[in-house]
Amino acid sequence: MRTLVYTGFMSLDGVVDSPGGGPGEEHRSAGWVFKDLEFVPEVWSLKGEELADTTALMFGRRSYEAFAATWPDSQDHTDYKELPKYVVSTTLSEDAVVDGWGPTTILRSIEDVAALKESEGGGIFIHGSAELARRLSDAGLIDQYNLLVFPLLLGAGKSLFDRADRDKYMLTLRESESYANGILKLVYDVKR
Repeated sequence: MRTLVYTGFMSLDGVVDSPGGGPGEEHRSAGWVFKDLEFVPEVWSLKGEELADTTALMFGRRSYEAFAATWPDSQDHTDYKELPKYVVSTTLSEDAVVDGWGPTTILRSIEDVAALKESEGGGIFIHGSAELARRLSDAGLIDQYNLLVFPLLLGAGKSLFDRADRDKYMLTLRESESYANGILKLVYDVKR
């Protein structure tokens, strides 16, 4: 069985919307990851640690389109280039898949994601894709959260977690670290 990991940047009030400020990120505070905080190189070590466990990437359609516009040619993301990609979408067409960015499979339903999790292979990491993460969390499919929590309140934007009434999920803290600029690294396993 494969592990499904959500990895992302989050404000203290739970917003994951538009952290990088790139194309397609329309949030009023877009780019909040790179503004106002002292750069501390150790903060970004989580991304390197994750790469060792990443055997595939998963995106929702909008995040796929945003990342596919920049990551294939980005020197910072060359290690992701040939990894298999899974896009969960009912609307993305096969001809919209980006060439030269590793094999890409379109999954049309949450049931397709559940079936993928039952297959052989390693960790699948979800980048961006707040709506997809909420749906997968509600379906009990996310196994781990790797979060870098930034010391700011954005007040608006897409939240990682659904506010609807649902059963409680317990998490176990696997790892945590705080940095001089106020960012927290939090790695949680979902208890089953």
